[in-house]
Amino acid sequence: MPPLVAVVDDDISVRESLKSLIRSAGLDVGLSASAEEFLTSACPPKADCLILDVRLPGMSGIELHRYLLDRKCQVPVIFITAHASDSRARAEAASDWTVAYLTKPFSEEDLLDSVNTALKWKPSA
Repeated sequence: MPPLVAVVDDDISVRESLKSLIRSAGLDVGLSASAEEFLTSACPPKADCLILDVRLPGMSGIELHRYLLDRKCQVPVIFITAHASDSRARAEAASDWTVAYLTKPFSEEDLLDSVNTALKWKPSA
């Protein structure tokens, strides 16, 4: 069974384009429009990698990441954002389980490289 990459982004066009890209790499994909939707889906215990939008309605991607870490759900995370100048969010996103912080629009190659890194991730802790 291929690894599962979970994508949490409130923009349907981003979710759908990432789904196509990730599937083209031979990986399975789970899509959620919000952190809350992700938490109630079947993905959390099965995800091998998370792609989280930093800014989501309700619980943010950073808050979701902290929530999972607090519950010992240690999954490598790739943060994506359209807000390149938000250095505070970048600092808050940093953890041993953060693989990348990509600014939209990012290249397909950068995202797939980050996913491949995440699937081999060993935290520095």
